[in-house]
Amino acid sequence: EETLAMTKRLGLRRIALKSIHLPLESSEAEIKAAAEKVRQRGLDLYGCGVVYMQNEKEVEQAFSYARTAGMKVIIGVPNHELLDFVNKKVQEFDIKLAIHNHGPGDKLYPTPESVYEKVKDFDHRLGLCLDVGHTQLAGFDPSESARKFARRLFDIHIKDVTASSQEGTSIEVGRGVVDIPKFLQTLLKLSYSGTVALEYEKDEKDPLPGASESIGYIRGVLAVL
Repeated sequence: EETLAMTKRLGLRRIALKSIHLPLESSEAEIKAAAEKVRQRGLDLYGCGVVYMQNEKEVEQAFSYARTAGMKVIIGVPNHELLDFVNKKVQEFDIKLAIHNHGPGDKLYPTPESVYEKVKDFDHRLGLCLDVGHTQLAGFDPSESARKFARRLFDIHIKDVTASSQEGTSIEVGRGVVDIPKFLQTLLKLSYSGTVALEYEKDEKDPLPGASESIGYIRGVLAVL
């Protein structure tokens, strides 16, 4: 309820739920009821994630969960050995899977390129969720990554960080080192049609002020582009 209220207060129209909002283990009836509650608030429940997938059972669970909720995309992190199985599931369910890069130190998908190289030869519904902050922490330009891998770019987690290294931490969008105007301009040039989702990880006990500042900054930049 609190998450939905904050989302509406920020004037946003779409939301992706994590398991902490709607547990993956929920019954079909519970998932449908939660999804209906979201839609009654006037929000598009477009996806879920980040969903970790370490075996085929977890892959099946994620796709069944998304289908029951009417979601269009799963933001996920499947183990490499599961990609053939995941490829079959995106075809079976006709739901996109956007693999999330998690920056330096992540052994599976540290960068957008590490995702792209794994999915480029699979079904067109298997692609990338570009995490702007983690890409910057890995020392790569998020704008260039979006441009290079646009063909498989399904979702974006936008955020800002304090440094272009592993020592960087999350900060309100506009206060950090990410060139947000350049990134948004790149998306416009690419005619990107997916969601740009704010993933605000600072101030987890009181996120609304920082999330409001971040959304306001992004809207201000878009207004002058």
